[in-house]
Amino acid sequence: MYGIVEISGHQYRVEAGMTIDVEKLHQEAGTTIELDKVLFVGGEKATVGTPVVAGAKVVAEVVRHDKSRKIIVFKRKPGRYKRKNGHRQEFTTLKIKEIKA
Repeated sequence: MYGIVEISGHQYRVEAGMTIDVEKLHQEAGTTIELDKVLFVGGEKATVGTPVVAGAKVVAEVVRHDKSRKIIVFKRKPGRYKRKNGHRQEFTTLKIKEIKA
């Protein structure tokens, strides 16, 4: 069984037992959260939500918070200036425990 869930404005395809990286959530590591914005539940019988599937939930555990690798942004204007910038996006790793349809 799998499902499509919306987290922080992004959609993710999830299955029980898999880990996903999402934008940073404000929960402590080790806590269990329930995601109730389930857009689709697939398996033997597929259910499409309008916009969400009623009564469906995804139970996930917050594993850790971290930063992604650094992205270098380099801007150059001919004859004017050079600018070098870096960015590291913060993310949260979730482990999907189960999907309740």
